[in-house]
Amino acid sequence: MPTPTIPAGDVYMNATTYTGNGTAGRVITVPNMTNVGFAWVKLRSGSDDHRLANTVTGGNRHLQSNSTGAESTGTNVIQAFSGNTFTVGSDNSVNVNGSTYVGWTWANGGTAVTNTAGTISSQVSANTTSGFSVVTYSGNSTSGATVGHGLGVAPSWIILKRRNGTEAWPVYHSGMPSAAYYMRLNATDAQDTAASFMNNTAPSSTVFTLGNGGFSNTSGSTYLAYCWAPVAGYSAFGSYTGNGSTDGPFVYLGFRPRFIMIKRTNAAEDWNIWDSSRSPFNLASVMLRPNTANADDGTVAGIDLLSNGFKWRNTWSGTNASGSTYIYMAFAENPFKYANAR
Repeated sequence: MPTPTIPAGDVYMNATTYTGNGTAGRVITVPNMTNVGFAWVKLRSGSDDHRLANTVTGGNRHLQSNSTGAESTGTNVIQAFSGNTFTVGSDNSVNVNGSTYVGWTWANGGTAVTNTAGTISSQVSANTTSGFSVVTYSGNSTSGATVGHGLGVAPSWIILKRRNGTEAWPVYHSGMPSAAYYMRLNATDAQDTAASFMNNTAPSSTVFTLGNGGFSNTSGSTYLAYCWAPVAGYSAFGSYTGNGSTDGPFVYLGFRPRFIMIKRTNAAEDWNIWDSSRSPFNLASVMLRPNTANADDGTVAGIDLLSNGFKWRNTWSGTNASGSTYIYMAFAENPFKYANAR
């Protein structure tokens, strides 16, 4: 097999579990990563909000994927980033003594730079090797306005959020029928259409396009976009059709997944995340839901995380209803050439 561009996925994406100690200023080290640019932290052992922060908007600024709320500036949640670490306060959502947590982290491109590829200037930290960028910009209420993302290839997955006001989290995914479609990360809704999100226009290698609504482009509002493009052997974004059987569909990725997020597109269901840190052995069954504050759930769905993809071992409608369509977002633990299933 060919040598992959990224021989070890955890250099660019990892899932780190830890137990809280209740001390503000707790430094969480992410093994093997050299640059933590985006941290998504969730309490596993109880119910509390998801916390998302990045180096572009800065420490002490965070959003919650299970809420439409504006960006918060509390100093006791995700406080700072440095190299392969992120620092947390003592808030229940990130560091209560004795509670368990997971931190999903991605490497961005370091200090943000001004990107003028679009009609709206943006601040971008892009890692073109791993196909990930963090983008901030200000809206202008113009349909067809464009924003540079810095990846050099068209992103397959974009999560967007208004920062300074209450608004849903619209999601673009190449596995949906077209760029006219979107889903909301904070909700269970099926896919829907809205020109106010991306103006029915698929992203290009340089920009993504905006409509003129609060989702993505209201004048005077500030926005944040997380953008991902696929990298062979490291990341994959696609769709599959369920068969309603415990001998469920196999989805080829070209790597053993570290992280998988799934969403049913043709009916209302939760978003669901599995990772090989919380479930190191098959059958992997421990999941978290980005649209809820719920704790780890290991009672519903089972999935095999294989050396070259994943396979469903359940009939649950959230992942494998017969004839239903699902989108997925997956990142590698190891590429197929070096992977071993467990």
